[in-house]
Amino acid sequence: MKSELNRNFSEVTEFILLGFRTIPELQVLLFLVFLLIYILILVGNISMIIVIKKDSRLHTPMYFFLRNLSYLDLCYSTVIAPKALANFMSKEKKISYNSCAAQFFFFALFVTTECFLLAVMAFDRFSAICSPLLYPIHMSQKICIRLVTGSYVCGVINSMVQTGFTFSLHFCEENQLDHFFCDVSALIEISCVDTFMNEIVLFVLSAFIVISTTVAILISYAYILSTVLKIPSTQGRNKTFSTCGSHIAAVSLFYGTVFFTYAQPGAMSSPQQSKIVAVFYTLVIPMLNPLIYSLRNRDVKDAVKRILCKKVFCH
Repeated sequence: MKSELNRNFSEVTEFILLGFRTIPELQVLLFLVFLLIYILILVGNISMIIVIKKDSRLHTPMYFFLRNLSYLDLCYSTVIAPKALANFMSKEKKISYNSCAAQFFFFALFVTTECFLLAVMAFDRFSAICSPLLYPIHMSQKICIRLVTGSYVCGVINSMVQTGFTFSLHFCEENQLDHFFCDVSALIEISCVDTFMNEIVLFVLSAFIVISTTVAILISYAYILSTVLKIPSTQGRNKTFSTCGSHIAAVSLFYGTVFFTYAQPGAMSSPQQSKIVAVFYTLVIPMLNPLIYSLRNRDVKDAVKRILCKKVFCH
């Protein structure tokens, strides 16, 4: 039995990404929508990275983390979008076994890293608002680099564990993934062996990552709220809150969709619902984050004006 299982498993050298099964005309429309979103992701996040790098006034810990957030958004959307776009226009919709594993690994890496980076950004705001005199010490360049590096290390560890568990499964002759990318829920669904342990590992790891980082964010903002409420002037309170508003919006969008998809029991029960939610955290959120941080941030808008003036209007 075991040798037969291994023989069948070895035959699966590629997967079929079923994606959104609709009429051909709607496939074209979805392709155009995905393409527009991906172009906006590229333009928005690359612009944010360039603006922060070019303007010396934005060379602070807050914008160092924001630049890394834009980089992560750019990376994990790029892991998903090009292949999804190609499949909209393809009849075969194939992805090789190794490419699927690589896509899964890097997506898990970047998404996990972003979870921890958002917690680090909350800690940065806590340090700036609650301990302004010690802020240069708490958030020195060396510490900022270590915090970002630590976020990536956590991402790599989770990604290695998830990829190892998922791709140790046997898929026998079933290779049709009811998704538009190699997501863990779709891979577990088509496995021909018992996946109970994989589902437990997925739930425990995802719940641990989401809950631990969420608790860190909530504690940071509890202290921030307590500090802000002690500020006597309304203008001062509003100005302080405005520096946190963008981060709160980004956290709410990202954690809401990730928790809904991975960190609740029965999260894999509805493939269609899972695909719709996946569009939000793989494409829509990376598109919205640069808008959230630029439209709500006077420093970024002023930096854009200075760069445009220097390059275009003031010559």
